[in-house]
Amino acid sequence: MPPPPPPPPTSAAPMSPASPNKPIPSPRQIAALVLNHPSSTVTAPSARSLSASLLAAGPASALPILAPVANTVIKLLWHHAARALLFFHALLRLPERSRHLSPCTVDLALDLAARLRHPRQLTSSILALFPRHGLAFTPRTFPILFERFAVSHRRPDLAVRLFLSLHRSHSVVQDLPLFNSLLDALVKSRHAGKAASLVRALERRFPPDAVTFNTLADGWCRVKDTSRALDILRQMMKKRGSNDENCKPDVVSYTTVLHELGVAGQLDRARKVFDEMSREGCTPSIATYNALIQVTCKKGNVEDAVAVFDDMIRKGYVPNVVTYTVLIRGLCHAGKIDRAMKLLDRMKREGCEPDVQTHNVLIRYSFEEGEIKKALDLFETMSKGEECLPNQDTYNIIISAMFVRKRAEDMAVAARMVVEMVDRGYLPRRFMFNRVLNGLMLSGRESRAVKRNKIVIGIGFFE
Repeated sequence: MPPPPPPPPTSAAPMSPASPNKPIPSPRQIAALVLNHPSSTVTAPSARSLSASLLAAGPASALPILAPVANTVIKLLWHHAARALLFFHALLRLPERSRHLSPCTVDLALDLAARLRHPRQLTSSILALFPRHGLAFTPRTFPILFERFAVSHRRPDLAVRLFLSLHRSHSVVQDLPLFNSLLDALVKSRHAGKAASLVRALERRFPPDAVTFNTLADGWCRVKDTSRALDILRQMMKKRGSNDENCKPDVVSYTTVLHELGVAGQLDRARKVFDEMSREGCTPSIATYNALIQVTCKKGNVEDAVAVFDDMIRKGYVPNVVTYTVLIRGLCHAGKIDRAMKLLDRMKREGCEPDVQTHNVLIRYSFEEGEIKKALDLFETMSKGEECLPNQDTYNIIISAMFVRKRAEDMAVAARMVVEMVDRGYLPRRFMFNRVLNGLMLSGRESRAVKRNKIVIGIGFFE
């Protein structure tokens, strides 16, 4: 990867025209420029400054910044929400001829904004960009908000209220796919009962289809109510001979039940469901194989899981990032970290980019095996944005690991992680924050503890 470009200027002063000899910056170089920008706060001056830096970063032929490039940059910065949003607002300040704004790009910004602690005002301003720029809402626009309100902010009532008001507030037709996306958000927030009640209450307006039933089955699985999940599948089975083709069990139905049976420790029954799929003419998907590999690993049969993986490849399936990650986790759990690292190398050779979950698994188990340097090296690779940026789980894993040895230098690393995660838009739990402060005090680093305290109080952590 080419080295990141030099830090941009801190003001919005006019800049000299970009040299035509400059190479066109790649999305990774643009992301590096954003990461190196002096400010991560989404303010008008910061957005103007970054906008000027984007104009100066490459030749005129690099403009306009097309939607695919902008989307890739935002995804590279995904776990640094503040800077990703700063990049989005800098795009809006570019001359119209210098950028293409797509509905997908606005969706990504909406998702980022909805992750923040007080999202409603910010998301409203981003939603307003759709009509302002003549863009149509996408099928993902409102499901993003349903999920963020229900899951990230634990406010399922806000998600339901938004759905019920869509026609009035945004002139959006409430149809079955949109209703199913609301149910999906509710079950992900572990409100399966609320989702089932909505289906009963609105059954005439939104007649359930296979997606509705699959979502409810998934919801009952998430709250460990296997009997109700299996009841849903049996309801669908009964429709096999009926004229209601939309409610027959499909690959998602089988995969959901297979996974839940495996999680419940009934691996033999899970395998029977897997075999039944083919007999019923339902071809397993890559997600089905992922579920079978995962539950086989959970049962402690990692070699059997490797056999399933090999069988899947022989049948022509291409493993995805989830396939590799669940098998890497299984190998790590069995104490085979060296094999897990080799599988990571194979994954990259096969052109499958590891994601943050893949790295988190390897970091967690490296710490557990006492391989502290290896774990921190993996983190440094992530932190530089060479593959993917760390998320809140990454920081929590590292901070917790620093209390195993309780050395002064480990407390300093934990403190650096707290400040870095706050800078990237994540809020540490109060208990963890206090634990780090106490660790610094006990290790004789009172001045650093006071400094960290002031920094976090200054950004409103204790509001």
